[in-house]
Amino acid sequence: MRRTAVLLLNVALTGCLGGSASEPADLVLRGGTVRTMDASAPVASAVAVREGRIVYVGDDAGTAALVGSRTEVVELGGRLLLPGFHDTHVHPLSGGLEQGDCDLNASASASEVAGQVSACAARTPEGAWVRGGGYQMTLFPGGEPTKELLDSLVPDRPAYLTDATGHSAWVNSRAVALAGIGAQTPDPAPDGVIVRAADGSPQGTLRESAMALVGRHMPPHSDAEMRAGLARALELAASLGITTLHEASADERTLGAYADAEREGRLTARVLVALAVDPAGGPGQVGELTRLRTQYEGTLLRPVAAKIFLDGVIEGGTAALLEPYLDRAGWRGELRLEVGPLAELVAALDSEGFKVHMHAIGDRAVRTALDALERQHERDGGSGPRHVLAHLQLIDPADVGRLAELGVVASFQPLWAQRDAYIIDLTEPRLGAERSSRLYPIERVRAAGAILAAGSDWPVTSMDALDAMEVAVTRRSPDAAAGDAWIPEERVTLDDILRAYTMGGALAADLERETGSIAVGKSADLVVLARDLYAIAAEEISEVRIDLTVLEGRVVFRRS
Repeated sequence: MRRTAVLLLNVALTGCLGGSASEPADLVLRGGTVRTMDASAPVASAVAVREGRIVYVGDDAGTAALVGSRTEVVELGGRLLLPGFHDTHVHPLSGGLEQGDCDLNASASASEVAGQVSACAARTPEGAWVRGGGYQMTLFPGGEPTKELLDSLVPDRPAYLTDATGHSAWVNSRAVALAGIGAQTPDPAPDGVIVRAADGSPQGTLRESAMALVGRHMPPHSDAEMRAGLARALELAASLGITTLHEASADERTLGAYADAEREGRLTARVLVALAVDPAGGPGQVGELTRLRTQYEGTLLRPVAAKIFLDGVIEGGTAALLEPYLDRAGWRGELRLEVGPLAELVAALDSEGFKVHMHAIGDRAVRTALDALERQHERDGGSGPRHVLAHLQLIDPADVGRLAELGVVASFQPLWAQRDAYIIDLTEPRLGAERSSRLYPIERVRAAGAILAAGSDWPVTSMDALDAMEVAVTRRSPDAAAGDAWIPEERVTLDDILRAYTMGGALAADLERETGSIAVGKSADLVVLARDLYAIAAEEISEVRIDLTVLEGRVVFRRS
């Protein structure tokens, strides 16, 4: 009886969404397993779409009246249909640009990095900068490659290469000289680090705000490079089933690239943009951010968030910790904003309707963010937009429950929740055993009742959500041989990580009524997987491929 009622409701609603109940759908997907992420009807076998909206969710028989001569019918053949994935922390444009520059992400050794840099230099026009990034810190002693090595590869022009985290840059002597950096150059406040040789001269690695000492001298990418970079990123996202991207930090030029793509019909994902905030700029900058939002907001493009960096990264010794690093006596890292100025900035942003998206890696940064958000909660009772904390690598146990209490979205990067070379070589030696046993507490945060969302931070790491899902469920690398889970009590269920990548992402965007689940009336943002994740071993999740991606009823990726 309940099933009949659900089907009748679907048919009734169909007539409210444009067209009569008997009018053919534009797209019908049937004959598979549909995991809706909708608690009222969690499983179905068929979905129908008309004019970009879902008009039917139910069994195969119910689609018969919706198939006409122009209806595209996708026979799922037992495959899995899910809501489109949300990547709630990603850098699409910068990642796409990096792929067109000197891309070092695939280099697995220092010698491979050197070979790739030499090849990049050979094909770069004479006199032009050699720029790019993606090298792994773990390939170099202490995560600090030297300018002498880069000089041997690029001796005749400036070179600037960021590491995979984006929090360090490797520069050669030409770049150092152009920027005027010497032994007497102070480390830029509040968090810049010029890694130095024994005599105080720059060694070749710059961290955090010190990167700008050289970066500001590089010529900007051309409009054509921006267009090509965004095209690469959008194509990759669609091929991975991602229908919503949360651009984690953007300036006006980046916004313009997205706006051009939407105007020309090239935008194949929703893009929620976090506008870059100057930590030193205070509330006075909110007016300019409001102008950017008003000028560039479109249908798929929504510049409604504001990005605040609170600290750096543990592996670089720049994350803000409650207790000192073990390898540097008394050093706890630097906060970019203390709680008082941060709370004032949050209040100004919240009052103008901006979602605050904060980078918080260390436990002191997390606590500072929560303290500022608690003050905002006391002001308005949580009536403003949902705010997001990204990364959350180390959380003090006393702060875990506060995420749920304050209605904060916890945006984890699940692919990082494995004991890789970064953890073994750079993080554990700096934190020690006890703090390292509490890294990436995804399950504890979920069990405490917080909203879980998930992202990639691409190009820092892979944008592939299925790789990250496998790590979240197993706490092991997808490439690892059989073995023990790392911090096994932090494993999450498949249901929970899928919810993080779908409805959790929609909640993070305040779009839960529009997307995030498969329900009549919602936007047809859908993904078809080649295999049913619920019917395979967790260790096989990363092997599954995306067959079809649909945004607002439009097929934006189809595997041939």
